[in-house]
Amino acid sequence: MPSNWKKNIVLFLTSQTISLFGSSLVQYAILWYITLNTQSGLMMTISIICGFVPTFLLSPFAGVWADRYSRKLLIVLSDTCIAAATLVLALLFLMGYDEMWLLFVVSAVRALGTAVQTPAVGAMLPQLVPEEQLTKVNGTNGSIQALIMLLSPMLSGALLTVASIEVIFFIDVITAALAVAAMLLFVKVPLHAKAAAEQTLSYFSDMRLGFSYIKQHSYIRTFFIFMAFFLVLAAPVAFLTPLQVTRTFGDDIWRLTAIEIAFSIGMMLGGLILAGWQGFRNRVYTMTMSSLAMGAFTFALGVVPVFWIYLLFMGLVGLAMPFFNTPSTVLLQEKVEPDYLGRVFGVLGMISSSMMPLGMLIFGPLADVVKIEWMLMLTGLLMFIQGFFLLGSKVLVKAGEPAPAEADVKQ
Repeated sequence: MPSNWKKNIVLFLTSQTISLFGSSLVQYAILWYITLNTQSGLMMTISIICGFVPTFLLSPFAGVWADRYSRKLLIVLSDTCIAAATLVLALLFLMGYDEMWLLFVVSAVRALGTAVQTPAVGAMLPQLVPEEQLTKVNGTNGSIQALIMLLSPMLSGALLTVASIEVIFFIDVITAALAVAAMLLFVKVPLHAKAAAEQTLSYFSDMRLGFSYIKQHSYIRTFFIFMAFFLVLAAPVAFLTPLQVTRTFGDDIWRLTAIEIAFSIGMMLGGLILAGWQGFRNRVYTMTMSSLAMGAFTFALGVVPVFWIYLLFMGLVGLAMPFFNTPSTVLLQEKVEPDYLGRVFGVLGMISSSMMPLGMLIFGPLADVVKIEWMLMLTGLLMFIQGFFLLGSKVLVKAGEPAPAEADVKQ
């Protein structure tokens, strides 16, 4: 690991923060545009499917690319393609073509870029950061992302009240260009061993090897199965709460902004706490605590009648999230062989991008005939119960033990 790794990781996280800022503005603008103009669970479901299914389809291929090619270049290319799609959308809207289906198409293109970027970023971090610092860096990165999520809905809401949605599209294009320039000019990432070596296997042979690797390692298999069920249950709290707020408390844009702010403040605080504390010695214990908390707080969102109390529990859901996301990411980064990291994160991307839309196929249409509060109560209870399955898995508990180097640091 180079001695200047701290400078390098700061530059990398800065470029990612700039890119995320523009993307978040567009994400909220599209979400609120659809919510406020349709108030339809079905339309929201279509939008979410368009934003996830392309990721599912491309993720296994993108995982292979992340192991075979320069991860830095893949990140740059994905940012560039997303910015180009947003630019085209902005120009079409300016010309008067503001049909809803255009938002769906651009969401799909952005999802393709996410499919390429996610395994590349997940696999590249261990190249930039010493193993014993992965939890701290991932936790800090989570807090930075939460800060952006805190600021972007406020700015997006403010911009939508004084300017057109096209302005937000152009901001995203500019921030993407700055992020790409920062990555190309300042971030130094050596080619990982597999990418630097001559590729002797065919593309699909590499993909099959990735799936075989997962099949042979029971802790990865068990974790992925848990994630699949958990993400289906998390779909209502992730996607239907804006619609719930619009129907139950009022369709004021400040209310939609407020729930995003509350969630982001909680997530930012959770990331900062985790960066300092780094969780229990066994990562699975931290993940279990988070799962139980998210289940309980999701249930609460279905029963509280007062908006300000609702905001408190939304913040607590955000607070609990980093205590699952960060240790689960670090667990893979530590335990999976470097040459397989891209493919493992690619399959994780498939699961993440398919299970929530699958959940929305169930819960989205139901939201037009069943109270969202009832769905939050049911899924929250099931998430809470599922949290105990983490502790019941011996292979996961064993895999959750820290690497020797990190264990020495904690002692």
